[in-house]
Formats: sequence, C-alpha cells, structure tokens
Amino acid sequence: MAPEGDRLFSWAAAALALLLAVWLARFLLDQCWKYVQLKPIPGLSPWYPLLGNALLFERDGEGSKMCEVVAFFQQMINSMEPFRNVPLMQLWIGPHPVVLLYRPETVEVVLRSSKHLAKPFIYTFLHPWLGTGLLTSTGGKWRSRRKMLTPTFHFTILEDFLEVINEQANVLVQKLEKHVDKEPFDCTLYITLCALDVISETAMGKNIGAQHNKDSEYVQAVYRMSALIQQRQKSPWLWPDLLYLMFQEGREHYRSLNILHSFTDNAIEQHRSNAVSNGEQSRHKVRRAFLDMLLNATDDDGKKLSYLDIREEVDTFMFETSFIFSFKGHDTSASAMKWCIYLLASHPEAQRKVHHELDEVFATGDSDRNITMDDLKQLRYLDCAIKEALRLFPSVPFFGRTLSEECYVRGFRIPKGMDVIIGSFMLHRDHVVFPEPEEFRPERFSPENAAGRHPYAYVPFSAGPRNCIGQRFAKMEEMAILATILRHFFIESTQRRDQLCPVGELILRPNKGIWIQLKRRLTSCS
Repeated sequence: MAPEGDRLFSWAAAALALLLAVWLARFLLDQCWKYVQLKPIPGLSPWYPLLGNALLFERDGEGSKMCEVVAFFQQMINSMEPFRNVPLMQLWIGPHPVVLLYRPETVEVVLRSSKHLAKPFIYTFLHPWLGTGLLTSTGGKWRSRRKMLTPTFHFTILEDFLEVINEQANVLVQKLEKHVDKEPFDCTLYITLCALDVISETAMGKNIGAQHNKDSEYVQAVYRMSALIQQRQKSPWLWPDLLYLMFQEGREHYRSLNILHSFTDNAIEQHRSNAVSNGEQSRHKVRRAFLDMLLNATDDDGKKLSYLDIREEVDTFMFETSFIFSFKGHDTSASAMKWCIYLLASHPEAQRKVHHELDEVFATGDSDRNITMDDLKQLRYLDCAIKEALRLFPSVPFFGRTLSEECYVRGFRIPKGMDVIIGSFMLHRDHVVFPEPEEFRPERFSPENAAGRHPYAYVPFSAGPRNCIGQRFAKMEEMAILATILRHFFIESTQRRDQLCPVGELILRPNKGIWIQLKRRLTSCS
C-alpha cells in the first residue's frame, strides 16, 4: 500500500513540475515575443527577464525627512527626460511592458480613437470595490452605460449639487478659522475631508460628517481600502486572489470592502424606500443625489439598472471624484485644490488678482452669501489658476489604455494588447506648447492665449470618447470651495517647490503635505 502511495505522490509531483515547467516556458516565450516586438521603440536599458527595468530604480523615499532619496515617481520622470525629443518610449515594470506617450500628437493617436477604450491590467484591482462600472468597463457595456449616465451631469442637476458644496465649504472655513494668524499648518486633511463630505452627500444623499468626525467607520474604511489597493498594485506577490486572502492585507481588504458595500447598500435601500413612500416629494423641493438619478435611469430599450449596476456606479462616482489613495488623504478633486492653494500661496501677485476678482463679484453688502453658478462663470482668473495648477500638477499624472488592435505612432508599431500609458505630467511640460513650463502662469489659459493650442496638449481629465464624465462637477466643486476659502483668507507659504516631493501613484500628492499660514481678509466676509 505504501509503495502505491509513494508512486501516486511521485506522479502528482511530476505532473505539478511539468505544469510549472510548461507555464514557465510559455511565460518566458511571451516575454521574449514582447521584447522582440517592442525592440524598435526607444527605451531604458539594461532590460532583464522578469525584472524588466526594475534594477534602474531605487525604492522610493517615502520615509525620508526631506527627499534625500529621490521618490520612485521622480525617478520615473527623470528616466523619461532623455527621451523628450523622441515621440514615445518603452518601459518594463517588472515583467510587464508599457509604452509611454507624452507628446500631443502621439497622445492624440490613442485618446481620440473609439477603439482603444479598454483599461490596463492594473485597474482589475478596483473590481472588488467598483465591479465593472463606468470606470472599469469596456466595449458595449461601457458605451451603453456612458450614454445612460451622461444626462445625470446636466447643468440643472449640477446646480442642485452646488448647494451641498456651499454648505461643506462653509464648514471648512469654520475649521480653518482656528489657524488664522497662527503657525504654519498642513491643510491637506482639511481639504480632503471636505471633498469626502461633498461627494458622499451628492453621490448618495448621505451626510457622513467627515469634517466633524474623521474617525468614523466609513471614513476609516475608505482610507484603508485606498492604501490596500495601492499596496497591492505595487506588489506582484499579492496579485493572485487566492494568495491575497492568505495575507493580512487581503483579510483587511475583505473587511473594508464589506463596510463600504454595506454603506452603499443601505443608501440605495433608503432612497428606494423614500421614492415609494414619500408622497410629499411631489409638492416639496427634494435635494437630488446621483443615486436618485440612477434609480430612474433607463437604457435605449427602457430597461432600468439592476441593484448591482446601481451600486457599481455609486461606488465608481465616489471613487473617481473623491477616492482617497493613502491614509494622509489625497483624491482627484481635493488634490487639484491643494496644489492650487500652494501655488497661489507661493505667488502672492496671482492670489491678489483672484482676490480682486472675488471682490468684484461679491459686493461688500452680500460678501458672505453662497456662491451661485452665475458667480462661477464670472471667476475667470480663478478658473485659469485652477487650470494652470492642473497643468503643473495633474491629479492623475499617468493613465492608461489597452490597445484593442495594433496601431502606429509616428512610424513605430505598437502591437495589439499592449498597455499604453499617457504621461500627463510630462505632456503638460512640453516647452513648445508651454514656454518656461515650470513657471506658474494662469494667463496661459486666457481665451486669447489658449486659442490654437493642440487639443491633446492639456488632458487633466483625459480626452476623446473616454474623457472624465464628471469633469464639470469637479470643476464646479474646485472653484466653489477655493472661492469660499479665498473670500475669507489670504494664504501664505514658505514651502519651496523642491520641498513638496510629489509622489505619483494613481493620484499626484505632495509627500510632505501643503503647509500654509492664514491671514484674515478684512475686505471680505469679516
């Protein structure tokens, strides 16, 4: 009996070894095929099987006191600089190759196409939370869902959302009051919690009070989930789902996911119940949330979204507009506001122009009223300042597409299935389009200066068919909150640009925070 068991064990071990050998052989052949296909494209060297270009990069300097070690993001930017005058470059992140595009004419080839709409592999780690909603879906589902959701961002609906933004911006100002005429402080968490309150109430109709209670279970779950997803994306050994659950991070991911989905489920159920039972809604103005519109949305055949479809899109809206990518708190809208605050604080002359514009729009007699959509239309210089901040520090410094078919970029062939990364951080620093690109000059975006600019030279919200559906909401939120802050305060900063240490994960954030001082504006809201 024992010899028979030994033989079975030997056969099983041999079969397992054979499968492993076949898998390894296929993997290496795939690596070699990709290497040969991409060889004509300029790229970093040396390249090693499995490791790619990894040995060229040091571990990032996240824990350093003042960026003694160059962060991985900065190393990426430095590595791209020698290729500035070539149209594209290849980079191997471990065993995974990507093609980087950072010139307007090359970016246009991919972004304007109605075929290259799929998202790269790294987005699959968002599926447990977001499913295949608008951000992560592709093909027919994406087209149908995009068409269905576009009306939810109509001007009149955004106007309803502005009421929420005003309320939360006023709470933010109250929180900032304690810092007036005091020592410098890091403003990043204040801005992030305000953005989280805005998006929670506009997306789900629920006020989570993050600005009053940053330690709530839901807020902490968002913080933790963001950190876990970010860590997993950078750790190939955590990629397989079965292995992930064996690690502590995988179990924490599961617990945080339950909290997030339970919160969304409760919000959906509550809004469904209200829609059925509240007969007063027809006689009284009801503040609409994104969720309410999803409950009523229909496709071309008149079919409504399923329960899971609705949850996907609510969670996606939360993610795209206010997803926090580290415990310090950094999201797309809040990221743009933080960088703009820093740049205006560092350029007092530009800040004075914003203040002058605000004083013209908000007369002394009604200086503390809420901001309206008409007000936002008149804040042209503030709009230019935000656009220039997004040029220098785009909230999403890299975003990608997976090619659905081979394409040619300036004579270079990129094979089907390849991941292409748009480097907006480098794209926005093209000195031909933006002379002296490191300078903060809001005037670049005045109508006369922006006229004739290449349409793909500036893509903070992506571009083409798959541009950001929520960009009008984001712009409205950023302008209204910044205008509210600047109506009350003059902002100063002694932080140098080289002290910020930008970290470009999925969201571009300042590693050392944004440290400012506040002075009260006696001519406004006092």
